[in-house]
Amino acid sequence: MKRLLAILFTIHCVLMTAQAQPVYDIIMRKPAYASCNYDTYPDSIPGKMTPAPHDMRPFYISHYGRHGSRYINKRSGYDIPYKMMVQANQVNELTATGKRVLDEMNLILEDSEERWGDLTPLGRQQQRLIARRMIRRFPEVFADSANVTARSTVVPRCIVSMETSLMELAQQNPRLNITMNASKSTQCYMNYQDPVLRKSKLTPEAQKAYDEYTASRMGNSRLMEMLFKNPDIVKELVDESFFNYYLMKMGLFQLNTHRYRETYLTDLFTTDDLYRMWQIDNALWYLQYGFCPLNGGDYPYSQRYLLRQIIADADSCIQLERPGAQLRYGHETVLLPLVCLIGINGYDLRTTDLDKIEDRGWWSSSVFPMGSNVQFIFYRRHPKDKDVFFKVLLNEQEAKLPIFTDCAPYYRWRDFRRYCLRKLDRYEKSVGKKH
Repeated sequence: MKRLLAILFTIHCVLMTAQAQPVYDIIMRKPAYASCNYDTYPDSIPGKMTPAPHDMRPFYISHYGRHGSRYINKRSGYDIPYKMMVQANQVNELTATGKRVLDEMNLILEDSEERWGDLTPLGRQQQRLIARRMIRRFPEVFADSANVTARSTVVPRCIVSMETSLMELAQQNPRLNITMNASKSTQCYMNYQDPVLRKSKLTPEAQKAYDEYTASRMGNSRLMEMLFKNPDIVKELVDESFFNYYLMKMGLFQLNTHRYRETYLTDLFTTDDLYRMWQIDNALWYLQYGFCPLNGGDYPYSQRYLLRQIIADADSCIQLERPGAQLRYGHETVLLPLVCLIGINGYDLRTTDLDKIEDRGWWSSSVFPMGSNVQFIFYRRHPKDKDVFFKVLLNEQEAKLPIFTDCAPYYRWRDFRRYCLRKLDRYEKSVGKKH
């Protein structure tokens, strides 16, 4: 019996390794993927698009995008590993490698000072290229003096992302009729953070599951031995788990700045180290922003007002002969739950088993790298055509929706509209009953 159990356990481990391999392979090729929302936007985007059905042509684009690569928001994001290193250096416990790491950390802090949260040159380049591909892929939408309306949250990096994108569109077609705005009046849907749902983002039950999931994935004794002369002695100064996690974050975040090709920190970590950190982060994003029953399973509904606005805007624009494009610039904490709420590519997953989310394709890094975006591309035969189709691009790649279609990746707008509004109505009705 014991032999049988051992064989079954071995098979299980092999299967789990095989299922996990895709993420591991991605991280091996692109270490930044491990940093989830700190990941840089994909360098290359597949150019081939599925032909539209029934000789339809694109006429309208509705978009929500995250700002491009930025500096870290606050110095506190770097202070955890930095202060530990400074304290160890004060008692002469750094190895030669440790001293080099501390020097690198000082350079990073010097480079980031007074730039906290600012869009980086790489972030501007990302937005330029996304806008360029948009107008070249769908020239019909941006033809002649087409209307382009843009909205941004009031955060500077989002405003600059919007301006950079619009400048690129104007360069590609100077005749475009472009308007833009960043106002607190639109924050009710552009960057809404539901106060009730926020309180349940990490319930005691969810925290317990997370702690159990991460227990075997935290820490890095190899790193401690590389950087500190006597790892056992510096344990009073350095928390191994926190230090390992945040030093990895510090190194990977630098891939978003103009020093991104010079940082030494990422060389300290193996693919295994980075993969474990990705698992830790991915589970936390699912617990806090996905349809996880452990926190009530409702958080994606925090973006119900944005989804209603997208639907209302589309309904209005469909009536116009030449609607053009509506572009919105915001944050990953809006984009991720919006993707989950709509159910794009299966991100409406519900499970209490954190070990299953990776195997079932819930990979947050694929949703919200810096510059991430969702584009709704609308198609029809002519301006009076009421049978409107559309498709969704997630980070400029054709995506799937949880509704029926006989011509994927294209869907009838009326089917999607009905699906979403019924879903939102059910939620709001249930909330009304609770209160």
